[in-house]
Amino acid sequence: MRVIGLMSGTSCDAIDAAAADLEIEGDTVVLTPLGDLGCAFPGGLRRELLAALPPSSTTMAAVCRLDTLLGQALAAAADRADHELCSGAAELVVSHGQTVYHWTEGGRVRGTLQLGRPAWIAERTGRTVVSDLRPRDVAAGGQGAPLVSALDVMWLRDRPGTPVALNLGGIANITVAHGARGPLAYDTGPANVLLDTAVRELTGGRADHDTDGALAAAGAVRRPLLDRLLAEPYYARSAPKTTGRELFDAAYLRTALAGFGHLPAEDVLATLTELTARTVADAVRAAGGTEVIASGGGTRNPALLARLARALDGIPVRVSDGLGLPSGAKEAYAFALLGFLTVLGLPGTVPACTGARHARVLGSITPGLGGPLPRPWGGPAPVRLHVAGTGPSHDPQIRIRDAH
Repeated sequence: MRVIGLMSGTSCDAIDAAAADLEIEGDTVVLTPLGDLGCAFPGGLRRELLAALPPSSTTMAAVCRLDTLLGQALAAAADRADHELCSGAAELVVSHGQTVYHWTEGGRVRGTLQLGRPAWIAERTGRTVVSDLRPRDVAAGGQGAPLVSALDVMWLRDRPGTPVALNLGGIANITVAHGARGPLAYDTGPANVLLDTAVRELTGGRADHDTDGALAAAGAVRRPLLDRLLAEPYYARSAPKTTGRELFDAAYLRTALAGFGHLPAEDVLATLTELTARTVADAVRAAGGTEVIASGGGTRNPALLARLARALDGIPVRVSDGLGLPSGAKEAYAFALLGFLTVLGLPGTVPACTGARHARVLGSITPGLGGPLPRPWGGPAPVRLHVAGTGPSHDPQIRIRDAH
């Protein structure tokens, strides 16, 4: 089946689209990547979206408008991916949508809200759409995240040692595929979300990110600020757990900086970068990780990778590109896989990773204009993922070394 996966993450920076051919062979899903692309939000949509997110207030009119505009933007990305990556032959679109709120109380997730109405995608492309994948896991008692753990566990199942998949998006999350504590997955804390927020705050909105981590690389870690940040109770909570902008927002950053007087922007960003590196490294070591396979926008930040390498102290880091999945589009491929499982009637969660009572078939289906959906899969659920074009000997040994 030819599937397009769409993903827009916590950073709200763009829509990632990835296309793949997916089929089941025995106990293995074979994923053949067809390519990926990034689609910027049109016009002022990103600015409008960020202005409506917590801690800002909003209106139901604004929510309705964003739901429609995001749906149209996702539809445009799917249509482009169909023509450019699939030669117009896509059979299914899977849309994560844009998370605007993740409702947590007392460590439990009570609800989650993603905007981007799938009807716009189905209408523009004519393809069946799987969307709204997180709520079913939440209803089953799970965190609704990180859903990419399903791909990670299948993908890294036969890798030696205790491999740890790391996603450096707006929020950093890990999946321990197997080992003494695996499978296990959770959000370790902020990555790009606090860094980008700090850049906007400290530049008065003139910039929205630290290009190539240049500012952070030029700064020095302020230990008192780092200690205050590391005292955040979230880090001490037991997994599974999840977090987002609801905690790590502009107000959180302002509170953390209060009382320190004027700090150079470079030092603030260096300290926030160290925060991400330390919290990720602590999680990897606690899991007994023997290697880290990284993906997400943070892999394009040399300053973050250098600090992460130092904090991991010899545990090798590989970027997922070398293992067949592009680091910038891995989550989009993950949602393509989840939607593929959904239309076959197969569960798309690992309860040990999300905390749900049981594995569940995820999402809602919006019919397209084509023929009927495939019949439910009649055999055992697959437990492995093979990325076509790679093999057991494909090990690029990409290591991120400390830079001075």
